[in-house]
Amino acid sequence: MITAWMNTHLLSFLVFAPLVLGLILLCLPERLAPMAKLLGFLGALAVFVISLVHFLRLGGYSYVENLPWMTLVNIPVDYHLTLDGLNFWLVLLTTFLTPLTLLGTWNSLKERAGLAFALFLMLETGMLGALLAQDLFLFYLFWEAMLLPMYFLIALWGGEERRYASLKFMLYTLAGSLLWLVALLYLAGKAGSFAPALMAQTAQAFPARVQGLLFLAFALAFAIKVPLFPLHTWLPDAHTEAPTMGSVILAGVLLKLGTYGFLRFALPIFPKATLHYAQPLAILAVIAIIYGALVAMAQKDIKKLVAYSSVSHMGFVMLGLASLTVIGTQGAMLQMLNHGISTGALFLLVGMLYDRAHTRMIADFGGIASRMPIFTFFFLVVTLSSIGLPLTNGFVGEFWILNGTFTSSLPWGRVFASVASLGVLLGAVYMLWMVKRAFWGPENTGEHSGTGHLSQDLNSREIAVMVPIVVLIFWMGLHPQTFTAISERPVAELLAPLQPSAPTQLAEVAR
Repeated sequence: MITAWMNTHLLSFLVFAPLVLGLILLCLPERLAPMAKLLGFLGALAVFVISLVHFLRLGGYSYVENLPWMTLVNIPVDYHLTLDGLNFWLVLLTTFLTPLTLLGTWNSLKERAGLAFALFLMLETGMLGALLAQDLFLFYLFWEAMLLPMYFLIALWGGEERRYASLKFMLYTLAGSLLWLVALLYLAGKAGSFAPALMAQTAQAFPARVQGLLFLAFALAFAIKVPLFPLHTWLPDAHTEAPTMGSVILAGVLLKLGTYGFLRFALPIFPKATLHYAQPLAILAVIAIIYGALVAMAQKDIKKLVAYSSVSHMGFVMLGLASLTVIGTQGAMLQMLNHGISTGALFLLVGMLYDRAHTRMIADFGGIASRMPIFTFFFLVVTLSSIGLPLTNGFVGEFWILNGTFTSSLPWGRVFASVASLGVLLGAVYMLWMVKRAFWGPENTGEHSGTGHLSQDLNSREIAVMVPIVVLIFWMGLHPQTFTAISERPVAELLAPLQPSAPTQLAEVAR
């Protein structure tokens, strides 16, 4: 039984400490940028250490802060934060990746680095707030608050097409959020509250058509953030044009807010609509898996290749959620963490390569392995985890998702799992083909080739960034129960109305 530690204010500290630190960094002049970077990194590291120490003591408890806040059009809004089995590891992933990304991109930004670190810390506040918020209006506020820091990170420090990419990112997300806000206010007005439990009771009394329309409004906002095909087109542009720190946190955490929104709110509030739309969501997920892999295979830019791989990998997460089984959903939650670690690491490594070579084109390289053996080792390990090699983190998540879909009581489960499994094969094709050409292919001897600039391997700072990632890759692959034990009961309870036979499936597979 999970009990709660009420109003400890630890969650508020973790959410708003990065914001306060970011505001302090904004006040520092540009000539103090080195000090701003150091303060930002140490502050983010302190938030991670505090979260790690306190959360690992969680055991059978959850942290809860719940206080009345304000009234919006006669509807009470609560300041309600909760840490439980559904968001535990996502919160830790956020606090872990933030200092790691700041350290890994220490010298990547040549101008206004202090401002970039400040915006990055403010973005951390938005992500943590969205993950912890239980009142849906509070969740919406944090959801929207994430947009501005990410927009400015892309627009100010991105590539040549940064303005186009940042505007596209903003417009896509806002378009979905506005329709979602209308549905949210309508449902809250009927329920008299923004509390998910009360909104669920009210929604289940609605006619099927109304519940379906409300679900679609929620699903649109979350699907854009995932992003789910065909709403994915903003992602490759945002990833490619964003600075390295923006790409890492976008892949590592921001995309997970979409799938988390489905899991935390859309599924439990609209169970009938979830059952009705499970198959269409699964169809879009399978298309994303295959389409993302095929388009990634055609890319000439390493960063854009990794960006399209995110479309494919997040398709697996959506397929696991659509299976409505405990094993599939647990696999989806594990795959969220896997993708955050592996793809975040790939963007870090691509950024380290770009800082030296000033190009990301595969054709500009060749022979990287002979010039940067340490870099090659880390890149190869992360690549193997990304394609789901057994004993690495990617294998377990994808296997559980495909297993849950295949064994689902839904009539389409076996066909969709079989087609989606092709995505695993295609993932190995585009990643290993890129590695073969760039790392072991013939050196590009052109005047402006990338390989010619590779005179220095990873330094001690960059190695320090990659070592904990590699440790996690093998830990999650060898002992996934560490990362799924806390979520098994909440997931089984959430899916009980939708899949009564699901709770026993994960235990059977684990044995």
